[in-house]
Amino acid sequence: MIIEQPAVYLRWLYPKALWRMDRHERSVYLTFDDGPIPESTPFILDILRSEGIKATFFMVGDNVRKYPDLFQQILDEGHQVGNHTHNHISGFRHSLHDYSYNVEKANAYIHSHFMRPPHGWMRLDQYAWLSRKYKVVMWDLVTRDYSKWMTAEDILNNVKRYARNGSIITFHDSLKSIEKLKTALPASIKWLKEQGYEFKIFK
Repeated sequence: MIIEQPAVYLRWLYPKALWRMDRHERSVYLTFDDGPIPESTPFILDILRSEGIKATFFMVGDNVRKYPDLFQQILDEGHQVGNHTHNHISGFRHSLHDYSYNVEKANAYIHSHFMRPPHGWMRLDQYAWLSRKYKVVMWDLVTRDYSKWMTAEDILNNVKRYARNGSIITFHDSLKSIEKLKTALPASIKWLKEQGYEFKIFK
């Protein structure tokens, strides 16, 4: 996982990927990786609903298989969905054949043309294959909510320090993140609203 903001060379490696949206527009794009799971997804949906915000969920296909009602709730509430592979696999540890199979297996459940590779890494042959069928979405800001070394305050401070016009902001819909997100997510949204940001999803 890239720390906070991605290095410039990664944008060169994956030039067709979305890293940041319109830098002239006062808007941000909230994204949530790794769900859906019953321990965290309902809370995230409750916060987004109460704040009137739509977000994009990059989901693990096997979680969608296990929790189809949560997946349907995400869709019913007007959020965007994306593919995060079927088993959250690393591109560098798998062949093109195995990686593409895993992505397609996930998409049999998710049905999206958006894709985000786990850990933000993939081999160039995998990227070339993905780019023909999917819009690869990376990020402009990783909150690092998954880290055991990070507190809710640290996550909020990352948002305050790195959010900017067009930022694609990554949180995690996961067991590692949810306790911190119970504080950090509503606080981050409150601060972003105070700064005049509009919240958007990908089209």
